[in-house]
Amino acid sequence: MGYYKHHIFFCLNERKAGEASCGQHGAQVAFDHCKARIKAAGLAGPGGTRVNKAGCLDRCAGGPVAVVYPEGTWYTFVDQEDIDDIVDSHLVRGEVVQRLLLAPDIGR
Repeated sequence: MGYYKHHIFFCLNERKAGEASCGQHGAQVAFDHCKARIKAAGLAGPGGTRVNKAGCLDRCAGGPVAVVYPEGTWYTFVDQEDIDDIVDSHLVRGEVVQRLLLAPDIGR
């Protein structure tokens, strides 16, 4: 196993030219909520989960988006309940949250 069991990256990019971007759709709030949940559950740190900010992940059409590694599982989300499902199901139990998966053909 690597240093962390999981990394979850949240796109927080905000495009200035009026293009749709994750930063315009609550990505920062979701990132903050996920980070707090991971810390409160005692899952942060070596052997656990690292919650990271990311710039553009180039999947804007499905935004907001987050990706979990090492699996490379891409999620879209709407609210804190969705983030709770990702934390509880994927990051704790190792079960992919099917209803939140980002379709593989969704790009920019």
